[in-house]
Amino acid sequence: MTLVQNFPFFCIILSMFSAIISFPMNHRWAMRVHPIMVTAVLVMSLGVLGYVTSTGESYTFMMGHFPAHWGNEIRIGVLEALMAVFFSLIMLLSVLGGLAHIGREMNNSRKNLFFILLDLLMSSLLALIYTNDLFTAYVFIEINTISACGLIMIKKEGRTYVSALRYMVMSLVGSSLFLIALTLLYTITGQLLMTPAKEALAELVAAGEYQVPMLVIIALVTVGLGIKSGLYPFHTWIPDAYGYTTPAASAILSSLVSKGYLFLLIKIFYRVLDFEFVVSSNLVNLLFVLGIIGMIMGSWLAIKTQNIRRMAAFSSVAQIGYIYMGIGIGTTAGVVAALFHIISHGAMKSLLFISISGLSEVSDDKSDFESLKGAGFRNKLAGVAYTVGAMSMIGMPLLTGFISKYLFASAATTAQDKMVIAWIALAISTILNTVYFMGSVLTIYHSVPAEQRKPHGKMPSRVESAATVGLIALNVGLGVSATPVIQAIQTGLAMFG
Repeated sequence: MTLVQNFPFFCIILSMFSAIISFPMNHRWAMRVHPIMVTAVLVMSLGVLGYVTSTGESYTFMMGHFPAHWGNEIRIGVLEALMAVFFSLIMLLSVLGGLAHIGREMNNSRKNLFFILLDLLMSSLLALIYTNDLFTAYVFIEINTISACGLIMIKKEGRTYVSALRYMVMSLVGSSLFLIALTLLYTITGQLLMTPAKEALAELVAAGEYQVPMLVIIALVTVGLGIKSGLYPFHTWIPDAYGYTTPAASAILSSLVSKGYLFLLIKIFYRVLDFEFVVSSNLVNLLFVLGIIGMIMGSWLAIKTQNIRRMAAFSSVAQIGYIYMGIGIGTTAGVVAALFHIISHGAMKSLLFISISGLSEVSDDKSDFESLKGAGFRNKLAGVAYTVGAMSMIGMPLLTGFISKYLFASAATTAQDKMVIAWIALAISTILNTVYFMGSVLTIYHSVPAEQRKPHGKMPSRVESAATVGLIALNVGLGVSATPVIQAIQTGLAMFG
């Protein structure tokens, strides 16, 4: 085994080790350790992506070199490596983009804990991407939940406590359903590693045995991870969770946490339950319907709010609906579109939350639309960044959001019975997106007197500005050069089988 093949394991361990060594450190050192760790993970993930792309084959890494059933293992293919690169890049840019806010919005005693939680969150996301063991996935789901809950309430304000409690209750329900599904799966197969479990299930399907328990397993896994990822109507925790925590935490929660669960769901569909069997169960039809309802209701709720951060949070409900609609189409093209949108939405939403914080900061730290009038003049970079993010969400050509919507529309043609409904839903959602995002862009560039064009607060630092520019470049880059990413997704999805 070459050195680069060890990198995924190193990435997970490095993230966890960073959390451990940060405990006795003061906040200044913890603040330095985290970006260094994420940068190292990004570099190693790029090396792994290059390796698996060149070989054209996936491989497994056995912990302690113990084989199944005793051992635990991770599996690395093109899709896993691509997601690891994306997750670490968004994590790095989001933290750097919100670094100054971290210093201003919480006291020194909590800053150390903030970065410890980020380290644990990074390790859990990487583990969800790479693990080939279902119980290990459950363990890191819980680590992910606890870390995210801590990030929500880190500011220790009244609203954040309520938000964290709501998030924790909903997440525990989802985790419980997922654990029950694993218990049933282990009962009928005796396996927890994904590949042996899939082989055992294939034998049961061929023999016509345990049909009802298998349908229950599919339903429990889907509903459990659907609750945790914010699928409508299980979305009620999202607006407060994303809307009231620190800008860096909002960007990370909206861009990465839900996406880890979505990626795990797709992986289980392909690598454990067999996607063709999932499609034949007709459960994907329910995901298709709930995804479309989420697309429309999320946008409608975003239109009704008068707070830009809550508007961006409600738009996440709509965007998660897009992903579930893609899965619900029930074809490979639909899943490819969903996976690309996981990346696309992460890039868009992190840019939006970081730019919103910049606009709010020069508007007396207010985020209602009335206070944000003319904010684009007071912070020009944040105004441009928000405009790019908003136009991408609408689906403007040359931006990543356009590619996502094109892929969904194209994927709909591969499922003739759902094509017209998907196209109508995409059209309605795009119109609604245009209403609230164009309205907010016009608000931040609303004509105001000269004295109101001056900043009413602190301007961003060079590090924040560089991170914002990086996120703008990512949104544009994915829009004009999406083909390599789409091809990597297609190759990695083929490796899943």
